Amino acid sequence: MLLGMTPEPWRRRATREVYRNPWIRLREDIVELPNGATTIYGVCEMNECVGVLPFVDEDHVVMVRQYRYVFQDGTRWEMPTGGCKSGESPEAAAHRELAEETGYCAGQMMHINTHWTSKSVCQEVAHLFVARDLQPIDVHSVIRDETEFLEVRIWPFQDVLDMVLRSEIRDAMTTIAVLWEARRRGTITT
Repeated sequence: MLLGMTPEPWRRRATREVYRNPWIRLREDIVELPNGATTIYGVCEMNECVGVLPFVDEDHVVMVRQYRYVFQDGTRWEMPTGGCKSGESPEAAAHRELAEETGYCAGQMMHINTHWTSKSVCQEVAHLFVARDLQPIDVHSVIRDETEFLEVRIWPFQDVLDMVLRSEIRDAMTTIAVLWEARRRGTITT
């Protein structure tokens, strides 16, 4: 049963930048709603980002753990993630992030999903990949992000799936990629 009508677009009548740094831009818009009323709407803009679920073999994945300031937490495992640089394709960013965060390069990088990380106040697009045929690289040849202090560990995929299902892994990108892979394997069905 379909209720209502197709949503009409809101129209931006004015905008002002509130804050900007190299990673985010916060703006405040005055928007006109379909009924003619106006309201203030805050939007946080971010560059596109990537996440990579890297398999060292069919049953083991490389995960990283780092301190996440926003949630004051350094206990949770996640897959390598990061932002796309200006002019960089999502696949190139995925290869770069994998190398920077784990010390591996991938022989195969398969795109599995593109999604909005938030549908209401953040304008960010995430591209997810599964990497296979990993080879270790010389970590001295990689320019690392000076703000990242990472612990890297190889986990059985089933343990990672169990952590997702128990909400021990909480970031959306890792959760989506792990559930996607579990569905591909037939571990989870719809």
